[in-house]
Amino acid sequence: MADRAKILLVDDRPENLTALEAVLGALDQTLVRAGSGEEALKALLTDDFAVILLDVQMPGLDGFETAAHIKRRERTKDIPIIFLTAVSSGPHHTFRGYAAGAVDYLSKPFDPWILRAKVAVFVELHRKNQLLKEQAALLSHRLAETGAGADPDTGSQLVAELSARLAAVEEHTRTLEKLAGDAERDAVPRDELAATVEVLGTRLSRLRSAIDALA
Repeated sequence: MADRAKILLVDDRPENLTALEAVLGALDQTLVRAGSGEEALKALLTDDFAVILLDVQMPGLDGFETAAHIKRRERTKDIPIIFLTAVSSGPHHTFRGYAAGAVDYLSKPFDPWILRAKVAVFVELHRKNQLLKEQAALLSHRLAETGAGADPDTGSQLVAELSARLAAVEEHTRTLEKLAGDAERDAVPRDELAATVEVLGTRLSRLRSAIDALA
């Protein structure tokens, strides 16, 4: 069974955190609470998260300021952020959210199904990216093992083949990111997202087989 991904929920109102947990509980992932921007930044020092759900209006560091800190840190700058806000989401307000690094911006009350579907995509993307990192580390290890004694031509062909496969996976990952970050996510057919994730998983499996052949 794949390890559970961690999802960071940031809101100063406990009842809002409870509501988010109720919506996202069906995903069977690890939900981590933070009652302030400062608490969220502390959690991000030690844990890796697939996605952050961040309330805009909070005392102390608000959502925009918290996001700015997250995006400035090398360790956390690539974690997707979904802003949740109860205030008017006019063009200027929404632009500020995207400028702060958000991949999506939802106004309360939000549709539970849409939020759950968005988060599920980022969880799946996070899992695939973790697999890619494992593949890269394994490839590096295998090449180091064969290094000095390997036939240069064979080694070059192998690297070229694996690079081509990895490029295909990365291209598909970018497609998935685009779908996940689409502000009109509810207009994207669910089966299209499922197919995207399935193809990405298949390509990762083939890449693993190619690397295992080095053993």
